[in-house]
This record gives sequence, C-alpha cells and structure tokens, in this order.
Amino acid sequence: MTDTPAVLSGYRVIDCSIAMAGPFAAQRLGDLGADVIKVEPTAGEWQRFAAAGGATGNEINVSFLSLNRNKRSVALDLKSADGKEALRALVATADVFLQNYRPGVAARLGVDYESLREINPSIVYVSISGYGEDGPYRDRPGQDLLVQAMSGAMLSHGRAGDAPAPAGQYLADAVTASTAFEGVLAALLHRERTGEGQLVTVNMLDAVTTLQMQELSVFTVGGKPQHRSDEPHAHVYIRAPYGVFRTSDGFIALAFADPEQLGRLIDEPAFEGWTGEIEGWTKRDELASLLQVKLVGNTTAHWLETLGGAGMWVGPVYGYEELVVDPQIVHNGTFIEYDHPTEGRVKTPGFPYRFSKTPPRVDRGAPLVGEHTREILAEAGYSTDAVDALLAAGTAAAPATAPLAEAAR
Repeated sequence: MTDTPAVLSGYRVIDCSIAMAGPFAAQRLGDLGADVIKVEPTAGEWQRFAAAGGATGNEINVSFLSLNRNKRSVALDLKSADGKEALRALVATADVFLQNYRPGVAARLGVDYESLREINPSIVYVSISGYGEDGPYRDRPGQDLLVQAMSGAMLSHGRAGDAPAPAGQYLADAVTASTAFEGVLAALLHRERTGEGQLVTVNMLDAVTTLQMQELSVFTVGGKPQHRSDEPHAHVYIRAPYGVFRTSDGFIALAFADPEQLGRLIDEPAFEGWTGEIEGWTKRDELASLLQVKLVGNTTAHWLETLGGAGMWVGPVYGYEELVVDPQIVHNGTFIEYDHPTEGRVKTPGFPYRFSKTPPRVDRGAPLVGEHTREILAEAGYSTDAVDALLAAGTAAAPATAPLAEAAR
C-alpha cells in the first residue's frame, strides 16, 4: 500500500447512472481515487434487483457489487423539489456529473448540462445514451444486444448462412464505459489547463462502431465486403487459418499459421506450396476443413506443444474456470480480493492499468442503498435536523444502521 494520493484523489464525481455502462465508467474513476457519490432512488438503483446469472448475493447482488465499488450511496427522490435541491447542493461541490438517462429525462428533472452549469460552471458533464442525444434513433432503447446487432460485427465471424452471434460479454456496455471514462479524463485535463468545464456526450452505437476502426476501414476504404466462409472462421477480414478448432479432447485457437509449414506439422500434403497471402484467402474453406480433420485426431496438449513449439500462434480455449487460475492471470494480479461488510470475501476483476506511483485500489465495496446519505448531505451543508426531515418525508433514504465498511486494499 502507498501513502501517495491516488491519481484522481480530490476529485468528486456525481454518478446518476444506472445499469452497466455509466456505473462501470464511474467505478473506474473511483478506482483511481475519485470520491464517487452514487445518487440512487430511495428504493435503490434498478441494477440492485436485476441479478445477472441469478447471483443474488446476500444483501447486494453480484451485478451491482461488480459495478459499484469505491462509491458512496446517497438515496434521493429526484422527482421532489427537496430531492432536486439536495442534488443541486451536491453538484455545487463536484467536478464531474455522469448520467445515462434516456434523452430528454435529464432536462425534465432539471439536471441537464445547461441547468447544472449555472450552479457549477466548471463541471464536466458526461451524458451517455444508446444512439445519440438526437436523431432518428434518439428514443430507441440503448441495450447491449441491440447495439451489437446494429454494429455489423455479428456478420464478421461464423459460417455463411449461420445466424449472426453476439459476443460472449456485454461488449457494447463495456466499450461505452471505457469511452466515457476516457472522455472524463480528457475533459478534466482540459479543465486543468483552461479552467473550463464542458459537456461530453457518448453513445453506445458510436462507441462500438469506432471500435471496429480497422474492419470498417477495410470496407469503406478498401471496398471489401463482409463474406463469411462455409467453414468456421473467426473473422471475415483475416486469412485462414484463423479460428477455433476441435481436438480429440477439447479446442485450440490458431491464428495466421503458414499453410506449408502447418502441413508438415500435421502431415497434410495438400498444403505443399500454399502461402498465407494467396491460398490463405483463395482456399480459406478448404484449408480450414482439411486442418480440422487432422487436429481432431490428437489432444489439445499435443497440438499446443507441436504447433506452439514450432513458433505458431496457438493457444488454449478457456472457460472462466480455467481463466481465473491461469498462471499469467495469477502473476498479473488480474483478480483482486477484499472483504465486504454484507457479502463477505469478494473476488472480482481488478484494474486494467498500472501506475508506479499512484496505484488504484479498493477502499470500499458497493454500498447499501443510501448507506452514506447522512454523511454526504452533511458535507453539502445540511444540518442533522434537515437530513432527518428529508428522511422522515421519504425524500431521502438511509439504512437504519449502516454497516461498518472495512477498507480493503
């Protein structure tokens, strides 16, 4: 543990987002030391009650737990005048305001950028939407699967004629979260240089589309259409062999192998004289089909040693059970563990970046609904009696007794 202040120590973030993209972005800011205040409805954010995989947890389900560490919770009714006033008091103390309301909702609540900049002209205001703040799809639901489907990416892998398949993770949400995180850091750097706050808008469709910088440029600049092979292939714009192949006891991933060298290693004379840059394109289906016949004849371990030993790009295909115990994952410290006051020992993915002087850390796990309502409103200037009045009116919420959060490193 280091006593050096974290990268974003001293910055305050008001997180009014829900679900995954916004909360994940705000969590990244908290991991770097920002004081992230999660503003929830008095009954709690929707994600608290939507348990991915049915992992409900004790008092906090795993979905919420995984996206809301290093935050404090204040529970306010933003449809009430007093709740809005409390939020405005918090905004006056903040550096960043983050929301992913449906377009138009922020304005109806009086928490749009123009309204909040009157309170705090230097605020960095981040608005996340599904398709954009305006335009023909403005009011469509911005949901991960729907955005993936529109992005074109599903037709860049798999067999010709097969149904398009989505990614095995919430890709659109995660990429949007990283994009918003980058936007916050860039806007804060601008503010450090100029003193100016600004509005930052991020939408899921653009985030996933621009992620495909290379693939879409091949289409728009190179004029190459997406053409899926009859045989399984992991990407339409990459030559064979490239994909996942069955072995006698599992699967391997193989990328960019030289066909002629590969033929010698697997005893396939048909590959004699073949090159990656010619037959790798013109005979993609034939290459994949013949290769599969050979690879299924021996074990994963055999092919990893045989092909990997020859310098080919080959690797195992993991499930989560294998991933979490992989030696490199363990060496990297990719997963972190900490104690949570209601959920016990927690093991989750940690931080995707390293800092030699100011490493990220977990100071608190995901909060209970309104766990920090009293202390946060007190910091905004509310007296104990005023907070009690808000709680009695139902405008704010706090647990009867907040658990002692055990700081974890």
